Amino acid sequence: MSAHDNTQHHDAHHHDDDGHDHGTYRSYLTGFVISAVLTIIPFAMVMMGDFSDTLTIAVIVSFAVVQIVVQMIYFLHLHPKSEGGWNLLAFLFTAIILVIVISGSLWVMHHLDSNMMPAHDMEAMGQAASQGFGG
Repeated sequence: MSAHDNTQHHDAHHHDDDGHDHGTYRSYLTGFVISAVLTIIPFAMVMMGDFSDTLTIAVIVSFAVVQIVVQMIYFLHLHPKSEGGWNLLAFLFTAIILVIVISGSLWVMHHLDSNMMPAHDMEAMGQAASQGFGG
């Protein structure tokens, strides 16, 4: 019996020290409940329609950001202690690159739109064209 107890202790100890946080039933349930609440509140706001569009969009975006953090902590187990911090560091690097690429793309598209498609006075163009053809 002592050999069996020793093996179980060794296996349990091995899983705790291998650098991976596998989570517990309670942590997964906590993550699920928080995620459900973060989904239900914006959904209810949209379905009721009693709120301004600006407030609804702000709540949806802010709850989405919190939802991402909850998913990373409770389901992906990204925190400074996992894998010696390398998982979190790799995620932060990826997030920074995504922010740079997305914001840079939006900035370029905005400036292309404003510089390549200038606002013309369509009436003046129409009058000039009719004078050229009619006179």
